[in-house]
Amino acid sequence: MIRRDRNHPSIIAWSFGNEVGEQSTAAAGAALAQELHDIVLSEDPMRPATASMNAARPDMPFPGVLDILALNYQGEGIRDSNAYSGLSGITTSPLYGAFHTKFPSKLVFSSETASTLSSRGTYLFPVTSEISAPINNTSGGNSTTRQVSAYELYTSDFGASPDKVFLAQDANPFVAGEFVWSGFDYLGEPTPYSSARSSYSGIIDLAGFPKDSYYLYQSRWMPSTRMAHILPHWTWPDRVGLVTPVHVFSAADEAELFVNGVSQGRIQQQPSTYRFRWDQIIYEPGEVKVVTWKNGSAWANDTMVTEFLGAAITQL
Repeated sequence: MIRRDRNHPSIIAWSFGNEVGEQSTAAAGAALAQELHDIVLSEDPMRPATASMNAARPDMPFPGVLDILALNYQGEGIRDSNAYSGLSGITTSPLYGAFHTKFPSKLVFSSETASTLSSRGTYLFPVTSEISAPINNTSGGNSTTRQVSAYELYTSDFGASPDKVFLAQDANPFVAGEFVWSGFDYLGEPTPYSSARSSYSGIIDLAGFPKDSYYLYQSRWMPSTRMAHILPHWTWPDRVGLVTPVHVFSAADEAELFVNGVSQGRIQQQPSTYRFRWDQIIYEPGEVKVVTWKNGSAWANDTMVTEFLGAAITQL
């Protein structure tokens, strides 16, 4: 593989392992990693070699072998916040800083982040007040319909929302970036519902349609893009008079929400926050609109209209 591809300029590094058990087997695992590392460099001495770690800690010998520190989920922390307390499995505090302190000359990046789960266009209530939360039948998930809420706050038990990942990366600006698990939904690994056909972790679904998280990542990765994206949809005949949170994804720094022309408040984006949240909106049919600003100038708007009202307006 290396001989075939080593002249391709798109190759920036070689990986000889992903979440392998040997990362936690002390000296024996490190010795095998060193052997594989040296084989890679014997074939291509111009590129670094790495392996993705979801369990090895900075004080273990395994990361010392790697040219690049590739972290799976450990950078932002695993099951480390109140919403995840009581879940089985490892608990890991955010480790970007610890790895950087131990290996200050090595590049750090996340080879897998997030594992945020959602079903496109599906919104379940109530909505968690946390910035990241696991899925269960009372929050974020419905095991009968096998759907996961698309507020993009709900994750696998070991995962984190984009908001939580961004927060950890901004707190550690030496981090080189991230690869999100995953870009597209795919067949298999249907966490949290084993009887489903598809995964839930994609930014884009199986049909190629963007989920809401697409726009959250766009606001993060392409901050010059004039975009505002409202969720959820605004056709809820069974929710009249009920709290229906409205979130907006945008690279703007200020936003004002209107429901049927009435302002619901103007919010300034605070440091370490990555979405605009109006969590106490009472649903009424009609129009919900957001107006945004950046650096004091108009930025982008978005509007959602109740389905039957939109049809009537089109006919007129």
